Amino acid sequence: MPLFYQHNINEQTKLGIWKIEEPEIFFLNAVPLKREITHPHKRLQHLAGRYLLKLLFPDFPYEEIVIADTKKPYLPYEQYHFSISHCGNYAAAIVSKEQRVGIDIEIPTERLLRISNKFLNEKEREQFSVAGLQFPVTAYKLELLTVLWGAKEAIFKWWGWGSVDFSEHILLAPFKFEPAGYINATFIRQQETFALELQYKRFDQLCLVWLFSAQ
Repeated sequence: MPLFYQHNINEQTKLGIWKIEEPEIFFLNAVPLKREITHPHKRLQHLAGRYLLKLLFPDFPYEEIVIADTKKPYLPYEQYHFSISHCGNYAAAIVSKEQRVGIDIEIPTERLLRISNKFLNEKEREQFSVAGLQFPVTAYKLELLTVLWGAKEAIFKWWGWGSVDFSEHILLAPFKFEPAGYINATFIRQQETFALELQYKRFDQLCLVWLFSAQ
């Protein structure tokens, strides 16, 4: 059972990472596939994410999950708030009984350097010293870019209503980049401003970012 990582934040909120090594039937025996997914690996990722929901909270009613117009999965009566992320052979999930949540898991790739000006504004590129980076980029800078992207993705999922410009609506404050830590962010949307705190953790070739907030 390759539970790669689990973090019980409190009695109401838990997260986990699953390393996918099992055949599809392993997951289907626990969480039947509810929608057609033709790509075999994407189907595995989908099933592993839902398997994690049940692993974190055994009474999670996965059969009640519906998909919003924004493609966000949710439970109609919000018995649980949850967020799922997939990357390569990994699936991550965070579940909370009380607070809205968002999670993102990423394997660092140089693709993020090519699109960094689309998700980081000019001030962020300067404060994180990623402006004007050229290929090849150091592993440290690549992991930093991955965590910055993951932070904005996690906030996007926490919000859940779509229509978000990552560079304009999600603003990240400077922070000391360590193996694990916190990121303060400001999210501006629909004439409201939200002060959010994210957490991140770096593994070998894997970056995890998450948040939970009742706002």
